[in-house]
Amino acid sequence: MLSIRSLFKKAKKPAPNVQHIALDETTSTNQYCLAELCGRNRIGIAPYSLAVITAEYQSLGRGQGANTWESERGQNLLFSILCHPAWVPVRAQFCISECIALAIRDALSELTGGISIKWPNDIYWRDRKICGILIENRLEEGRIRDCVVGVGINVNQQIFRSDAPNPVSLVQILGRETDRRQLLDRVIQLFRENLEALRRGNYAGIAAAYASHLYRADGFHAYRDAAGNFEAALVEVEEDGHLILRDTAGSIRSYAFKEVEFVL
Repeated sequence: MLSIRSLFKKAKKPAPNVQHIALDETTSTNQYCLAELCGRNRIGIAPYSLAVITAEYQSLGRGQGANTWESERGQNLLFSILCHPAWVPVRAQFCISECIALAIRDALSELTGGISIKWPNDIYWRDRKICGILIENRLEEGRIRDCVVGVGINVNQQIFRSDAPNPVSLVQILGRETDRRQLLDRVIQLFRENLEALRRGNYAGIAAAYASHLYRADGFHAYRDAAGNFEAALVEVEEDGHLILRDTAGSIRSYAFKEVEFVL
């Protein structure tokens, strides 16, 4: 059976092109992308180009599932990246999650230590969440036609008032404000570099880098699944995104997204 890695096709090198759309307010930048840029009147974007949509405020910004993302107007980075990685097979789409998680992790690590990737794609500082990512794909003929990567990074917000259990921002970590546009540009640069690595077929390198920065990579930690709480050590993340754990009895457990949660 062919592995995911063998399905990648090397394509011609793309010409650099990033289109920026700045919104003052929207429901969510992901919704804007899906409604305005991916519909029948979708703008003409080359397969290897990006559209970056930013917003100062989102009225319906959300994380995974029904969770809302708390963000004061003008304090954080709220953006979506629209790309068209048609060379990535549908069964390999988790690699896009790895690419953006790595880009954000590396950009934030240039500002502070203690940054890791909590499977599948939250970004943590120590045991606190600094960034959430929501990826929505539209598929066509076994390929990814449109990939919308929604990102919320806590940058300059001082106080969090929602019932989210563990938010943190850069200003709380550093004690000073961060230039949001500079951080955005760095994330986009690194994401483009990671996509280029995929285009060259270097899936293994992206997967290895992702694995090397995983939250709770060492030792046994508390988790919860449908059967209840248990302790386990992280073994690996498979090519399709499944999390593999080994519990204290030595049994191997495999989980898709939403089938297991980290007990903090």
